[in-house]
Amino acid sequence: MNGAPPLCLTVAGSDSGGGAGIQADLKTMMAFGVHGMSVVTAVTAQNSLGVRGAWELPAEAVTAQYRAVVDDIGVDAVKTGMLSSAALVETVAALLADTAAPAVVDPVGVSKHGDALLADSALDAVRTELLPRATVATPNLDEVTRLTGVVVETEDDMRRAADVILGHGPRWALIKGGHLAAHGDLAVDLLTDGTDEQWLRAPRHSNRHTHGTGCTLASAIAAGLAQGLAVPAAVAAAKEYVTGGIAAGFALGSGIGPVDHAWRLR
Repeated sequence: MNGAPPLCLTVAGSDSGGGAGIQADLKTMMAFGVHGMSVVTAVTAQNSLGVRGAWELPAEAVTAQYRAVVDDIGVDAVKTGMLSSAALVETVAALLADTAAPAVVDPVGVSKHGDALLADSALDAVRTELLPRATVATPNLDEVTRLTGVVVETEDDMRRAADVILGHGPRWALIKGGHLAAHGDLAVDLLTDGTDEQWLRAPRHSNRHTHGTGCTLASAIAAGLAQGLAVPAAVAAAKEYVTGGIAAGFALGSGIGPVDHAWRLR
């Protein structure tokens, strides 16, 4: 009889279109051969055109889901995504503080369509409560600016932003530079713990169907950590996976389609 696979938990919002949020997280975890579990923090009504509405779950519902999973099944890594209010950020931070497993914090600020998913009033809680619980924090450039005030236009700016993020307590910062025009045909990310600096470079694909890239990358990192990989190896594997997913991204509806989480199977 085969043993159980590694266990990975996503704490995030639901995407009814299936391209991002917990739906993307669970698809990614399956692609990496880990058992995905979920704590739903919010329900969104969204499609390829944008978010039509979002309804946050009460903190007690989030806590009950988390405790039900972790206390009975256990967990080898946790990934956090959409936490729209200070109350949810503080609730999840307290849960992570009581969990020995590594945590990947994706400080989701806006959707791919530009819809706000994190209240300004929650930013301080992210800085002071959530980031200190992170093994890896994975902000994109917009999220970096909201959290640090650093406007990133160069690789030196990415270094400065990483220093500020690390100052809030995560062990590693992954500054995602995929939208940085200065990199030309490359999508370049910076991974650092303040001492070890690694630049991850991959071809920038022209495919516009990139919904769910941030969720997918963070979930892939968490899956690698659940399998016992060190942070740099988990991030490198995640970068390779999401690059392939972007290349294979497909049209869905009349707007921005998702990355292809099953590209390795096709």
